[in-house]
Amino acid sequence: MRLKKLFTVAASAAVLTFTASAQAKEERTLCVWDIVGKSGDMYNIMKDFSSEAVSQGYEFRIRTYTDENIAAEDLKAGQCDAAAITGLRGRQFNSFTGSLDSMGSIPNDRVLRTVIQVLSSNNPNITEKMRSGSYEVYGVAPMGAAYLFVKDNTMTTVNDLAGKSISVMEYDVGQARMAASVGMSPVLSDITNFAGRFNNHSVDISFAPLLAYRALELYKGLEPKGGIVDFVLGQLTLQFIARHEKFDEDFGNWSREYFYRNVLDRAFGLIDNGRKDVDDKWWITISGEDYERYEEMLRDARIELTKEGVYNQDMMHLLRNLRCRLEADRAECSDNREVYN
Repeated sequence: MRLKKLFTVAASAAVLTFTASAQAKEERTLCVWDIVGKSGDMYNIMKDFSSEAVSQGYEFRIRTYTDENIAAEDLKAGQCDAAAITGLRGRQFNSFTGSLDSMGSIPNDRVLRTVIQVLSSNNPNITEKMRSGSYEVYGVAPMGAAYLFVKDNTMTTVNDLAGKSISVMEYDVGQARMAASVGMSPVLSDITNFAGRFNNHSVDISFAPLLAYRALELYKGLEPKGGIVDFVLGQLTLQFIARHEKFDEDFGNWSREYFYRNVLDRAFGLIDNGRKDVDDKWWITISGEDYERYEEMLRDARIELTKEGVYNQDMMHLLRNLRCRLEADRAECSDNREVYN
């Protein structure tokens, strides 16, 4: 009888082990954009994520893309069950999180860290905004602040930008609007050619994160007398976007928490390393007066784009509240221009 009981326990354990193994092998396709392919940081972050996702019953087959547009199109076509792309590309799938990358709305890492914490909290009021149609955002991570890379370090004021050409992403209305508002000439580009245009001096200015300095060799475009204007124009984010019907309801909550606990600090570390790559000689310090002019320029453009529906009102309202909670003396906190009902 005792032997029979031991056999029954062992059999039950085997069944449980088999069931867990079967769940772990439920395959999904994860499409990851990384400008440098499988040797890149974004790919490695998502590779580690996929290893942990086995504990949740999913085994990801990873496809790597160096062309982000193709990754986004494959997600739309159902070739990917989920994709890791920038918030700029992700706006077409979710305008709420896609508006994180809006012009000037996240001025520093403190605001960015706080908003990612809010988005990862799994508060029902926030979680419902993470889903739009067939898609849901299962995680957000920072990719770094974007700056103006200029070929002439005498471009220190907003007025100096007038008449200059700038490469802007053709799928981001915000960049083109910002450029046109101060008299710059936008040159529509994409991730595959914007760096080359700056490096061969076919454009005067490029809008780019510091991670591109080394990865895309933007230091070549800075030679011999260029610089980087020390003002944050916006924050780029990595967003993990999934077809939610392909996953159980609990997976999204687990994934967002994973990103917050395991990816956030790692990503900020990569950003810090990227900043250290930049030689101090390239930084262009601007005056307090010019700093305020840059802020007002971006704010005006952001408000107009929100009214036009390019940026999501709920996200703009949330970011304004966070900016004013963390820095109550900001000039914008005394008016209601970005308070939306």
